[in-house]
Amino acid sequence: MLLEAEQSFGLRHPGGEAAALAFVRDPQQSLAQVRFLRGLQSAEREGGGAAVSGELIVSVPAMGEVDLPFRSALEQTPHGAALLPLNLSGERAWVEVSGQAEVSGGEMQFHFQFRAHLTLPSGEGWGSAAFEKMVQAAAARTLARVAAALPQGIAAALPVS
Repeated sequence: MLLEAEQSFGLRHPGGEAAALAFVRDPQQSLAQVRFLRGLQSAEREGGGAAVSGELIVSVPAMGEVDLPFRSALEQTPHGAALLPLNLSGERAWVEVSGQAEVSGGEMQFHFQFRAHLTLPSGEGWGSAAFEKMVQAAAARTLARVAAALPQGIAAALPVS
């Protein structure tokens, strides 16, 4: 099962353009206050470049709390940074996290995309199909709520002016 959500928003960094650029290029700082992330790590990737990984925590009815691991390449761009999803193998549930952050002056524009991959237990009959539809609808709403909470979490990590 695939579920998708997006979030675009803008924030102003009180320290101006150089501070905003450093902020969007440092996920340990910019994502530190995002409540639905756990175990956030930045590391060098094999072959060069940086990677960001962690778990997106969502509550799904009938499944409880689900930990969706993610791993994304972090690339600096001329005016910000980009997250590019990296595949995870051997996981029953995981999420692709991609995003772009562009800086102009102290203004930061963010655009994130989440694509959750969930594997449900197989079953037969109409009850199984109804259960799958119920879980899919609930999980989609939960993922949308997670995406909607992202601006507040990133804003909480900004320094107080």
